[in-house]
Amino acid sequence: MAIDMRQGLMAGFGAYLIWGLLPLYLKLLVGVPAADVLAHRIIWSLLVMAMVTTVSAGWGRFRAALARPRLLALLLGSSVFITCNWLIYTWAILDDHVLDASLGYFINPLISVVFGVVLLGERLSRLQWLAVSCALSGVVVLTVAHGELPVTSLALALSFALYGLIRKQAQVDAVTGLLMETLIIAPVALVWLLTRPSGGFALPMPMLLLLAAGGVLTAVPLLMFGIAARRLKLSTLGLMQYLSPSLVFLLAVFVFHEALDVWRLVAFACIWLGLAIYSLSLTRR
Repeated sequence: MAIDMRQGLMAGFGAYLIWGLLPLYLKLLVGVPAADVLAHRIIWSLLVMAMVTTVSAGWGRFRAALARPRLLALLLGSSVFITCNWLIYTWAILDDHVLDASLGYFINPLISVVFGVVLLGERLSRLQWLAVSCALSGVVVLTVAHGELPVTSLALALSFALYGLIRKQAQVDAVTGLLMETLIIAPVALVWLLTRPSGGFALPMPMLLLLAAGGVLTAVPLLMFGIAARRLKLSTLGLMQYLSPSLVFLLAVFVFHEALDVWRLVAFACIWLGLAIYSLSLTRR
């Protein structure tokens, strides 16, 4: 196995492990509005990334990146999609929709596979197309059973798949890329917090420390994901993501005790089958 691929696999595994356990952290913030949590995550992530850039002597790379208009445009797009993803996910966890969040991230790997085919020219076998069809069947089951599309799940899946797609095109190292992404969205986050009626920073010190910890928990896995995205095929990266929703699913059912009705279980089963088929197809190559 090539060194780059091994590093990509390790970075991807670490990122998805942290994301899978993130609901445990977010549940500690119940009572704080999701938008406030998001704004704090952005501000503290920017500070963390500035420190990482300083330690890694990366300010030269940052200045060079600022002179590349195409890169700036790509990172503007990726920052928009990751911000949307953070907001939806934070709201879902705080509002007891952890299973919906889990479903979204189960769907995401197969959406990433489709993006790889349609937009990047990657080819799929018949087994892999069958895997994608199974995931689509799961969405259809939920839509018919509940009378509406699983909007939260689909929004999470699409926003993160689009983030991964754009991030793969951005020719920039993980540290510089994430610093620029957080810098792009930080002004909006800061204005939001400063204009909150109750004061975005007027919270008890323990809560502020918890929110500050979100900067580390946000920056570290995204750094790992950025490394993985540059070293792995989009389809491989998408497949690895089963780890995160599996952990979130287990937390939703066994820790947070969310209801798992029959139709939702059928939908999950369809998506799990799709992931299993896709995994099998990779072993046959």
